[in-house]
Amino acid sequence: MAVCEELVMNRYQQVKEELRQQSRTWLVTGVAGFIGSNLLENLLRLDQRVIGLDNFATGHRRNLEEVRGLVEPQQWERFTFIEGDICDSDICKRACEGVDHVLHQAALGSVPRSLADPITSNSTNISGFLNMLVAARDAKVKSFTYAASSSTYGDHPALPKVEANIGKPLSPYAVTKYVNELYADVFSRSYGFTTIGLRYFNVFGRRQDPNGAYAAVIPKWTSSLIAGESVFINGDGETSRDFCYVANAVQANILASVATDPKARNQVYNVAVGDRTTLNQLYGLLRDGLIAEGVSNEVQPTYRDFRAGDVRHSQADVSKARRLLGYEPSHTLKQGLDEALSWYVANR
Repeated sequence: MAVCEELVMNRYQQVKEELRQQSRTWLVTGVAGFIGSNLLENLLRLDQRVIGLDNFATGHRRNLEEVRGLVEPQQWERFTFIEGDICDSDICKRACEGVDHVLHQAALGSVPRSLADPITSNSTNISGFLNMLVAARDAKVKSFTYAASSSTYGDHPALPKVEANIGKPLSPYAVTKYVNELYADVFSRSYGFTTIGLRYFNVFGRRQDPNGAYAAVIPKWTSSLIAGESVFINGDGETSRDFCYVANAVQANILASVATDPKARNQVYNVAVGDRTTLNQLYGLLRDGLIAEGVSNEVQPTYRDFRAGDVRHSQADVSKARRLLGYEPSHTLKQGLDEALSWYVANR
C-alpha cells in the first residue's frame, strides 16, 4: 500500500483519537432519524457533547432509545434533546447556543414525497435550512456540515458523477437540495461562514425506516422479504445506484466538521463507495443475505412502471473527498448489508 493511501485510511482514526482527548459540542438536527441517530451514537461513543433537534416528522423516539441502550450511561448524560422544528427560527437559535459544530440532517427526503407535496418539501428543506444557516452563523459555530444529495446531478448523463458537473433537477426535492448548496455558498462568500455539503448517494443501514409510502428501497425490500410479501421493482431492474452504508456517511460528517485546510472547507463532496449496483443485483444480494441470516422465502420480484423523477444510473467519484477530507469508505455494499440485515432480522 502506498504511503499516501495509508495516510488517507488513517485520517479518520486520527480524528477520532483527537476527539476523545478533547470533547466538543455538536448539534445534530434530525437526530431521531436514520442518519441523525447514527451520528448521535458515534459522537457519544467518542465522549462528545451532543444537542439533538427533531420534530419527529420522519424520525422516531425508538431510535433515540436504541442509542441510549448502546452507549454508556455517562455518555448518554452528554446528550440534550430539543423537540422542535427547523421552520421555527427561535428554536434554531436556541439549539445553536454554545455549539462548536452543526451536523444538519433535518429535511423531508424522498423524490416521490416532493412530487406529491412540493410546498411542504420547499418549506422544510429551503426555509428550514436558511433558518439553521442564520442561527449557526449568528452563534459563530466553527463549522456547518449539511446533508446535500446526489439528486442534484439531475439529468447530467456522465458517470461517475463529479461534483463540478451537474444537470437540470428532475424533482422538487432535487431543487431544494441544490438551493441548499447555493445558500451555503453565498453564506461562505458573504459572511465568511464555513460550510461543507455532503452529497449522499443512497445511504442505508441500521434504523432506516422500512415503513411508509416513501421508504427507501433497501429497508422496504428487506422488510417485505422477511415478511414473505411482494417486492416491487420500478422499471426493468437495470436502474443502478451507488449504495452507501451509513458508517461511511458518519465518517464523512465528522471529517468534514473538523477539516482545517482552507481548500477543504466551503466545498461540496460526494459521499458514496464509488461503485454501481443494479436493482436486480440488489434484490439478489438481499435475498441471499437474508438466507444467510436464516430467513428464506420464494418471493419473486414484481416489475412495474418506472417511477417519475428517478434518474437511470448513479455512481459517485469520491476522489475529491479522499484527497481533501481523508475520506475512505469503510464498508462496501456487501459489508454494509451484512450489518444492516442482521439488525433488520433482529428487530423485525
